[in-house]
Amino acid sequence: MSDAAVPHKANSNASHAGRRTGHWFRRALESDVFYSFRRSRLTMAAAAVTFLFFLLAISAPILAVQNPFDPAQLQLMNSRIAPLWMADGQSPFLFGTDEQGRDVFSAILYGLRISLTVGVLGVLFSGTLGIILGLMAGYFGGAVDGLIMRIADVQLTFPAILIALLINGVAKSMFGNRLDAMSTLAVLVFAIGLSFWVQYARTVRGSVMVEKNKDYVAAAQLIGLPAPVIMLRHVLPNAMGPILVIATINLALAIITEATLSFLGAGMPDTMPSLGTLIRIGNNYLFAGEWWIVAFPGFALAALILSINLLGDWLRDALNPKLR
Repeated sequence: MSDAAVPHKANSNASHAGRRTGHWFRRALESDVFYSFRRSRLTMAAAAVTFLFFLLAISAPILAVQNPFDPAQLQLMNSRIAPLWMADGQSPFLFGTDEQGRDVFSAILYGLRISLTVGVLGVLFSGTLGIILGLMAGYFGGAVDGLIMRIADVQLTFPAILIALLINGVAKSMFGNRLDAMSTLAVLVFAIGLSFWVQYARTVRGSVMVEKNKDYVAAAQLIGLPAPVIMLRHVLPNAMGPILVIATINLALAIITEATLSFLGAGMPDTMPSLGTLIRIGNNYLFAGEWWIVAFPGFALAALILSINLLGDWLRDALNPKLR
């Protein structure tokens, strides 16, 4: 092969990949799901608000006037300053400050990062655990299915917040003051993940029990493909629709669970506050006249949860073939 043929082959492969990407993009734009998305202004608004919150969280170091996690940047002389548009407001504190002189707007931006990080990682952990256990239960059946589903049934008898509180309490009793902020975040992710895996497992198990009796699974078994390959490559894609719906709704539930734990004092510490921690701190000053310390973090949390729930409701209807 000549040297001139090598760039030609590379350009041909790149062109082919570009055509495949363009074809996939056109199919996505022409799909029923995207058509349903364009027809719903409420869903488009919810998607815009959700995207805005993620963008604000990512851009927190750029948009914030201070790092609320850095005690060196906090000044007690600036404590309890009213929002900027009020008579006692001061620049650059748009939403005012709290009792530590922490800018409320900056605290919300950084608190969003913590809440979204815990929520996303919690959903990834619970989804991965639930999908693996659901695939095993549905594909192998028998004693494996019975054991996993009985564990799921027992867990369903307890509220998710109670399980998260239990796991969080056990971790704190074991490690005590050795838990720093990042370790506390990891414990929260683990606790929330273990609280929500059952929905994924039961949904995937039902889909696998239907799919494993079809001809393509029998053909894959006939040619000698191992069980993990059959489950992950051939069976799992047919259950992705319900999984996406559950993940979207569970993202809001995970954020609420983390906020509840933090509000109860079992979540993120005051030195690295999430939205729930900010609400707990601000609640102590609500009747003292400093309403902005709790009002703005509470509004941010409510708007975030509402927008994610609206997206989850739309996705559930859009992926339901009976409603098309």
